Amino acid sequence: MALFSEFRSALHPFRPRLRDSLGAYKRQHALADIGAGITVGIVALPLAMAFAIASGVKPEAGLFTAIIAGFLISALGGSNVQIGGPAGAFIVIVYGIVERYGLANLLIATSLAGLLLFVMGWLKLGALVRYIPVSIVIGFTNGIAVLIGLSQIKDLLGLQIAKMPADFFTQLKVLAAHMGSINPWALMLGLGCLAVVVIWPKTYAAPEFAKGWWHKARQLAAQVPGTVIALVGATVLAQSLGLEVETIGSKFGGIPQALPAFALPEFTWATAKQLVIPTLTIALLGAIESLLCARVADNMADIPRHDPNQELMAQGLANFVTPFFGGIPATGTIARTVTNVRAGGRTPIAGMVHALTLLLIVLIAAPLAVHVPLAALAGILLFVAWNMGEWREFARLKHFMLPYRVVLLGTFVLTVVFDLTVAVEMGLIAACGFFIFRMSTLFRVSPVSHAELPPGVAVFELYGSLFFGAVGKIEALPSQLPSDCRVVVLEMHRLVSMDTSGLDALEQLWHALKKRNLGLVLASVNEQPLGLIRRSGFEAQLGEEHIVPSVGEWAAPPPDTGVNR
Repeated sequence: MALFSEFRSALHPFRPRLRDSLGAYKRQHALADIGAGITVGIVALPLAMAFAIASGVKPEAGLFTAIIAGFLISALGGSNVQIGGPAGAFIVIVYGIVERYGLANLLIATSLAGLLLFVMGWLKLGALVRYIPVSIVIGFTNGIAVLIGLSQIKDLLGLQIAKMPADFFTQLKVLAAHMGSINPWALMLGLGCLAVVVIWPKTYAAPEFAKGWWHKARQLAAQVPGTVIALVGATVLAQSLGLEVETIGSKFGGIPQALPAFALPEFTWATAKQLVIPTLTIALLGAIESLLCARVADNMADIPRHDPNQELMAQGLANFVTPFFGGIPATGTIARTVTNVRAGGRTPIAGMVHALTLLLIVLIAAPLAVHVPLAALAGILLFVAWNMGEWREFARLKHFMLPYRVVLLGTFVLTVVFDLTVAVEMGLIAACGFFIFRMSTLFRVSPVSHAELPPGVAVFELYGSLFFGAVGKIEALPSQLPSDCRVVVLEMHRLVSMDTSGLDALEQLWHALKKRNLGLVLASVNEQPLGLIRRSGFEAQLGEEHIVPSVGEWAAPPPDTGVNR
């Protein structure tokens, strides 16, 4: 019974932030949340379709994900303002999985990743995501941004390519081979949309104290997202001029005017075994993106900080459920979350309203989406890719040490050339390798002179952490002893920690000294090393009298070291 209680205490309780928010909910909160939710829903509309198309699935998959996963993440999550849904970071991952394993296996991998995310939160592993070095996060984020931009070249230029490959170099080869089929109308629409999205907020933002109908009109226009203006403008222009460009309708046949029915994908354990890597990739990226996004949101508004474990549990449930309705992986999205905060959203109600707004748009205006040019969505995604990357970090690399540069650039290149899983794995290995090397260089064994000690006593001060990467300095100690040495004293008050490899090195040192009829004394041992020495039984072997509070206390009078003084 006690064991069961300890197990339960180690698990994170399921307590959505919505439950706490409703306790002091007021009318003004509702008005702010509804306004913010509607705004975010309008912003999410073009992005959800664009992310789905770029991922190699139908546009409605992105909309269904934004509706279902967005509602669940807000209702069950651990953040007041986080908005969930399909994200640009998943584009390359989803496209690669669909190409290699097929759409049905993508749905299975997403559900399995959802289970893994929920278990991670349940076991209170949310904080571990924060230990991923920032150089790795920047490296793979910039790499994904490059791949997103590359994937949009086809639709931006209107190239006649039936299906783009997933491999980076093959994509370059295919694009180069089809450059003769550029559609100038598609290129103009795409660049026009890109320009509108970039310029719109800056051009139409009215001065704070502006008066008159013109300034009020500008202020009102600034409230409409530039992505919506670009999408509507490009669609109207293409239809009114009869431009021959590829649209959602010509490629996908339109968007259903209802949510799909619940359907279980065909599942077998044989298939699940093949999806281990895709599952881990989706779960890892989803956890990183959602928790990074929640941390950004925490610093933008006066709201309670997010609960990372509850957020992972909500992300897990959303990703587990959404594939049963044809959805793709979902996570926290920075652009929509920032829009929510700036629009006044302060509780999870805003995120739930955002999902309901999208649902209403799908039920009413889905037939209009058939006329949306793919080039317009490509222009919007190019802007998303540019904003997603932290390009200034490349210019700042010269200010950082070699390990940071190697990890960031290595993760970036591996993400672009291979895939995210390989990039993160190799990035973590490199980061760990550099960390071990750095910690090993910080560990020192320095000779110290003590006038009060008799001749033949060699004192060495240990500084830092004695772990497996630094044991070589202890192993080399016997060869550094003077010829008249009879006792070795290790002063350990600056030794902050020691692992079992370090303990083994001390034991081997003791054996080596014993063979030479030399004594070993440990002085000023800190709590962590001393606890390990006692639990391992080394204290009993060495003798309690050989572990002293300080070198001075050992010197007067000294304990019996087992050698003739």
